[in-house]
Formats: sequence, C-alpha cells, structure tokens
Amino acid sequence: MNLENTIAQMRKGVLEYCILSILKNGEAYPSDILLKLKKSNLIVVEGTLYPLLTRLKNAGLLTYRWEESKSGPPRKYYSETAEGIVFLSELDETWKDLVKAVRLTIKKS
Repeated sequence: MNLENTIAQMRKGVLEYCILSILKNGEAYPSDILLKLKKSNLIVVEGTLYPLLTRLKNAGLLTYRWEESKSGPPRKYYSETAEGIVFLSELDETWKDLVKAVRLTIKKS
C-alpha cells in the first residue's frame, strides 16, 4: 500500500469542507483560497481547486461574481450561497462527530 496515496486521499476528502469554511468569512479569489490552504499545510494546485469550485457552484453551494482587473483579465470571486451556508453547518457537525469517533477509536487501539 502506498502511504503517499493514502495521505493524498485523506486530504482530498476534506477539501470541500475547508473551501466552504474559508468562504464563510466572505468572498475570495481562487489564489486567495490556495494561499489560505497552503498556510494550513494543505497544498493544493489550481488544477485541483478549479474543478472543485465548479462542482460546488454546480451543486448550488457557491456563487461567483466577475470583477474587472487593472492588471489583466477579469477575476472571478467566489462566495457561499444560502444553501452553502446550511451545508457547511451540517459538515461542521459531521466533522465534529468524525473527529470524536476517530479519537475514540485511536484511544481504544
């Protein structure tokens, strides 16, 4: 079994939750999202982030707006929809339950 692959899969499993958590504080440009993830040691590349943002948008959890840029093409800023806020709240509860269950499992081992 490949440890690096397992670690990558674990990280991918929490990316939606992390992205929605970042956006609960307000809209963000994708490079800002990448920077916040990087600061938290969740290294994500644009090729992973953009499809995930599109999937979350298509699910009705995110929306975006275009803003003209003085130094290049217009920028797309993402924010949560009302449905996304509710979804994040449900994920918060699920995350707490999961962390608790994992901690209990590890202690018993």
